Amino acid sequence: MSSEEVVIKLENIAKVYQMGKIKIHALRDISIEIKSNEYVAIMGPSGSGKSTLMNVLGCLDSPTGGSYWLNGTDVSKMSDRELANIRNQEIGFVFQTFNLLPRYSSLENVALPLVYAGLSKKDRLAQAREILGSVGLGDRVSHKPNELSGGQRQRVAIARALANRPAIILADEPTGNLDTQTSYEIMALFDELHKAGNTILLVTHEEDIAQYAQSIIRLRDGLVEKIEINPEKSY
Repeated sequence: MSSEEVVIKLENIAKVYQMGKIKIHALRDISIEIKSNEYVAIMGPSGSGKSTLMNVLGCLDSPTGGSYWLNGTDVSKMSDRELANIRNQEIGFVFQTFNLLPRYSSLENVALPLVYAGLSKKDRLAQAREILGSVGLGDRVSHKPNELSGGQRQRVAIARALANRPAIILADEPTGNLDTQTSYEIMALFDELHKAGNTILLVTHEEDIAQYAQSIIRLRDGLVEKIEINPEKSY
């Protein structure tokens, strides 16, 4: 596979937090590559660095040391404004708590990221309606979050993540607030997104959810402990 197909490249990434006189080494010398259309799960015990790594990958935080190349651009030294632009153009986020605006309808929640993309209101709503249809919520466009089930709210959140048609989806414990059956339905949707060409990075503490991915990066104490290839998904 050519180097052009590497969408994420971390070289010796470190993240240190200063807590008074104490330094917390959240990440230590992380070096990984993720290619276009890979499906990767990130696992590890509490305090292993999962959330910190996700924040760095999502351009929500900058590393203390090392380089982060996203689609060939070194984003590790970018300003907050530049990082915000990268996030809006390149990455879709899905969170455990959905993070939907309670007074907005499903349609308005999904259309919100498109405001920053500069689309007209008509085009925003048309695109949001199309995406909601693609995740099975074409009949729920006018419903507000409190009128939806947990699984439906997560589908709205996934639709919002897809609004700008990003190449990369970052999902942080996307099934953490869902029952077992709904979790499997949401993971089936991620499978569809992967087959459609998206690169997916999934943080989870659940082994059965991680098994949906092609590979699992296991962290411990801020280091990559090992990377496992899932033989059933390595296609």
